[in-house]
This record gives sequence, structure tokens and C-alpha cells, in this order.
Amino acid sequence: MSIIGITMGDPAGVGPEIIMKALAQEQVYEHQYVVYGAADILEYYNGMLNLGLKIVDIQETEDYVEHAVNVIDSCGLAMTEYEIGKLSAKCGDAAYRYIERSIRDAMSGKIAAVVTAPLNKEALHMGGHLYDGHTEIFATLTGTKTYAMMFYGPLKIMHVSTHCSLREACNRATKQRVLDVIRLLNQAMIQTGMEHPHLAVAGLNPHAGEHGLFGDEEIREIGPAIEEAKMEGIDVDGPIPPDSVFGKTLNGVYDAAVAMYHDQGHIAAKLQFMSQCVNCTIGLPIIRTSVDHGTAFDIAGKGIADGTNMKQAMLVAEEFMKNR
Repeated sequence: MSIIGITMGDPAGVGPEIIMKALAQEQVYEHQYVVYGAADILEYYNGMLNLGLKIVDIQETEDYVEHAVNVIDSCGLAMTEYEIGKLSAKCGDAAYRYIERSIRDAMSGKIAAVVTAPLNKEALHMGGHLYDGHTEIFATLTGTKTYAMMFYGPLKIMHVSTHCSLREACNRATKQRVLDVIRLLNQAMIQTGMEHPHLAVAGLNPHAGEHGLFGDEEIREIGPAIEEAKMEGIDVDGPIPPDSVFGKTLNGVYDAAVAMYHDQGHIAAKLQFMSQCVNCTIGLPIIRTSVDHGTAFDIAGKGIADGTNMKQAMLVAEEFMKNR
């Protein structure tokens, strides 16, 4: 049995609550979990939710205590130092410190995967860490240059670009980047047990450009990337019009799809399957999965946050581990 790390995210958000709710279902997991966060914060939610769980502070994963919520605290932030549901530089810094320690432990083999609770990008920046989000932190701290965001749920979608303007997203849809993402998606599907995945690639433009009538990126960049991937033995089709490719994938014509930019893939994935969408970063030397929602400051501390997506992120991490 391996140990998986969970980062607590921004302490002022719903991260601590959803972690406690997910860990209360200990019987559904195949592995052990360590939380990178603060024991007193988790104890607060333990009491609020009447969970009755045992919470222990440990220094290293080797100190793991059975049938308890094990916590490694890398920054010492206490609940008295911030207000639930409010932006805070201290919370932004703490969220980063939890991630930093978890990555260090994963890279040294002390944990087998990392599952992340949400952080707040504004608080992260206030705390002095100028990243766009989790994905960029993980890529930087692991020294990874080629990586991509993937939704893993009823729809499996990987993105060519994510957090940039729509205008910039068009510039990033290059042959090399599209080819890299096709390779990463194929690798991810094999890693989760699919021997010969059948992939689809969405077009960038309406009707996938309609043979150049509505844009020529499909002719210049996307199509050539698909052809090169085929020459490498990857089973991939496209470019397919964006308004039909995700429906075909959901109906089993394809096993997974490449989206060209953030909203193209996110809208398709979240429209029906929000609680089942798990965010994965593919291409890292470690396994990383995440909830696909934010810190939800508006409901933080009220005991009403839904822990379903956190549980799903934990289960997907376990699924990736099976074929690691």
C-alpha cells in the first residue's frame, strides 16, 4: 500500500472541509493518505462536521499512523492568522508551501502521487508566488517542459493551451504543441490501462476551418501534427469540428479528445459532469490530480461544501498508479 499526498490548498477556502469529508470515507480507497496542511485547521472542520476522526501531526511519511488523518505542516499557519472566506497573503503563501513540500516528497519517492485542493490565484500572488496556478507550479518545481492539462472523467480531454487569452490560444496551436499533446494524451490513456486508445483532435476554427474558408490553422498546423502522430503509430483522427468532436467522444466513437484551448474543452467537460471532472497534469515525473473547482470563498466555513470531487480526484490518482 502506497502513500498519496493531499495538499490543503488555500486554508481560507473549502479545501480543508472537502478533504475531511473525503477522508471520512476511508473504506473506499486502496491507499493511505497524508495531508500537507495544518492539523488545527483540519481539526476545526472535524468538529464542525462531527466526523470524529483522529488527526495527528507527523514530520515525515515514515511516521504514518494507521486509521488517522496524518498531517505534515510545512509552514505553521494557524487559524488565528486569517479569516475564512477572505483573501490573504498568508494563506496564499501557505498554499504554495504545502504544494512545494508535497512535490519534494513525491520526487524523492516518499509519496506516490499528489492530489491538490484548490488555491486562490490572487492570494497566491499576494503571497509572493507569481504563477498562473497549480499546473505551472508543478511544472516549474519538477523541471518539466512538456506537459498538458487533462480532464479525466466521463469525457477525457487534454488541452493544447489553457490560461491565456483567446487570441494567444490561436498562436499556441502550433504543429509541435499539438503533436506534443497528442503524444501526452496517448500516454495518459495507456497509463490508465487502455492498450490502444483511439483519439480525436478538435479543430480550432468553426467547422474545423472548412478547408480554409474559416481559417487555415487546421491546414498549416493541426493537420500536419495529426499526420505525424499517425506515422508514430498513434490511432488519432482529425481535425474534427469542435461542435461535434466531444459528443462523439462521449458516445464512444473516440476514447479521448484534444481540445485547442481552455473554454473549448472546459465547457464540454463541465456542462454535465462537474463533480466527476478531475484535473490531471500529464507529462510530469510524478502523478498529480486535482479537484476541478475553486476555493469557493462564498461558502467556505459553512459546512456545505461538496467533497465528491475531492474523493474522485483521489480515486483517479489511484487509477493512474495502477499502470505507473
